[in-house]
Amino acid sequence: LRMDPLVAAIDQGTSSTRFLVFNTKTAEIVCQHQVEINQSFPKEGWVEEDPQEIIQSVYECIERTCEKLAQLNVDVSSIKAVGVTNQRETTVVWDKETGVPLYSAIVWLDLRTQSTVENLINKAPGKDKNHLKHKTGLPISTYFSAVKLRWLLDNVDEVRQAVLSGRAMFGTVDSWIIWCLTGGSSGGVHCTDVTNASRTMLFNIHTMDWDSELCSYFDVPMEILPTIRSSSEIYGYLVSSCLGDQSAALVGQMCFEEGQAKNTYGTGCFMLKNTGTTPVISDHGLLTTVAYKLGRDVPACYALEGSVAIAGAVVRWLRDNLGIIKSSAEIETLAATAGTSYGCYFVPAFSGLYAPYWEPSARGIICGLTQFTNKSHLAFAALEAVCFQTREILDAMNQDSRVPLAQLQVDGGMTSNRLLMQLQADILGVTVVRPTMSETTALGAAMAAGAAEGVNVWNLRSSHLPKVTCEMYEPQINTDESEFRFARWKKAVQRSMNCSMTPTSKQKTLQPNWHLKSHIGIKDLTYFDILNRPLGSCCRLFHKCLK
Repeated sequence: LRMDPLVAAIDQGTSSTRFLVFNTKTAEIVCQHQVEINQSFPKEGWVEEDPQEIIQSVYECIERTCEKLAQLNVDVSSIKAVGVTNQRETTVVWDKETGVPLYSAIVWLDLRTQSTVENLINKAPGKDKNHLKHKTGLPISTYFSAVKLRWLLDNVDEVRQAVLSGRAMFGTVDSWIIWCLTGGSSGGVHCTDVTNASRTMLFNIHTMDWDSELCSYFDVPMEILPTIRSSSEIYGYLVSSCLGDQSAALVGQMCFEEGQAKNTYGTGCFMLKNTGTTPVISDHGLLTTVAYKLGRDVPACYALEGSVAIAGAVVRWLRDNLGIIKSSAEIETLAATAGTSYGCYFVPAFSGLYAPYWEPSARGIICGLTQFTNKSHLAFAALEAVCFQTREILDAMNQDSRVPLAQLQVDGGMTSNRLLMQLQADILGVTVVRPTMSETTALGAAMAAGAAEGVNVWNLRSSHLPKVTCEMYEPQINTDESEFRFARWKKAVQRSMNCSMTPTSKQKTLQPNWHLKSHIGIKDLTYFDILNRPLGSCCRLFHKCLK
């Protein structure tokens, strides 16, 4: 079957991998396949994924999608380019000779580097977490890749030895995927793009290159870093774009004009506002990041970003940890049965608080509970939490730019939840605009791949951009009610601060001097061990003690 040129995108997110094929003339999805990714939580605050599982999921998605294309009688050769978009900051180190990862991928949400961050901040003048912001646009935080890499160098012998012997390669997930797809240990291309590089804390957003002073600050050897490329150029066979997922969504939402903004609702929640070719340094807790660079000889565009760690992940937590829903889609129906949180407020600070607080010691809390509270109120409070966190970002963005947003463009998996979208409009007090085709992250990667020099099957000039149909959500509650609910939420946020149970460099693990320890055969049982055990496990443990 002959058809318009096709462009595909690998969308490797925190919770799943997808391969989607788009028609370059209509921007419609022709075919796709998705595979869920397993996360592991070895210790409190640790979040890991298997790099081998990630790349195998990419291969599986490509293979299954090509089979579906054949069933549609579409020739696979119609695919003219492939773009890559990825979960950002997630850190992988592998052996360039064997192609084997040297440790699990440390996911962007991970908090194990809290003491590493403290040490880095302590050596900054005035112990200022924004000491490097003039170069990086970022605060020193557990979020970014350099501190994860520093942890690996300090704690994993295999990584340290591979660096010393010149065999180590560092990269975010995009680098790992592109290296594997372009040959791996047989000549794979070790590269990243400017959007992903700008999330490492090793990249200077003004010079658009790795910075020797930043690498020295983190004591990271520059030889293990990937080559930096633009977001839209041919890297290797078929692969011709690379964008961090939030930058890809900005492109997919066609926010090419200064002042345009989008919010993506995925595992986390990320609002980006295009600030043009000039980086704007935030005074209100936002990040300055590279939005995109669509060609080697094209100027980079920048964005202000507000990052929320937990959005869709709170729904997954209600499903997997509490079991109050069987599938993520059920939360809309469950929350709608209550229609209100009935004074219950949920701060899902499972990985600390990101923008605008940057407070790693915060932990999740649920407050305002009464005997009347049930699971439907809790579900509603979880959805409200996503909206309240977005409101905090929007307020900070309006303060930094001094031009309030009149409407917010949204995308991501959670936007299929109409209750959430209406709640968001009510809490923001602005119109929420949702494209009916919500796969804008993959679309952005496909657009950049198709527009790359040497491919040229997708025209990104404004007159050639596809028209997208949208759903509009207008605020339906009065401002006073919205402000009252938001003020209560802010009080709950303050209560979530400084609740971390994880020992930091300033804390010693508590060692209870219980005579019972010898009876249960555990030499190093700590207060934290007890707290982190499931209730049933604790009961069995103390039953054993009593015997």
